Amino acid sequence: MKIGQLATRAGLHASAIRYYEKRGLLAAPQRVGGQRRYSSDALDRVLLIRFASDTGFTLAEIKIFLSGLRDHSPIGPRWKKLAARKLAEVEQNIARSLKLKSLLRGLQGCHCASLQQCVRALGLSENLRALSAVRT
Repeated sequence: MKIGQLATRAGLHASAIRYYEKRGLLAAPQRVGGQRRYSSDALDRVLLIRFASDTGFTLAEIKIFLSGLRDHSPIGPRWKKLAARKLAEVEQNIARSLKLKSLLRGLQGCHCASLQQCVRALGLSENLRALSAVRT
């Protein structure tokens, strides 16, 4: 199939397909008369790239996952390894987001008259002093 057909079927622009090629996520296709021609399995690969990207995997992570992967290779072990790494990252992001959410909820009711008062109210004074001591 031509690049436009592949892009349409994957719900992408042709530029995204070319970008995936450039980044090494998608093998360079055969060319017929100067035009890219993709095999039908390229669609599966592009859909997987898109799915993984949409769910938060970086293109570098996806490239590692796809490297050396053949059409009939078992992918379960690769998913497990990648999932274990990504799960730790997601857990850290969740913890950071929950802290941010709590802070933002508290800030919605902020009536501090000064930055100094705000720092004390948030309990940052001790933390900031500890950080300053570590830096010196």
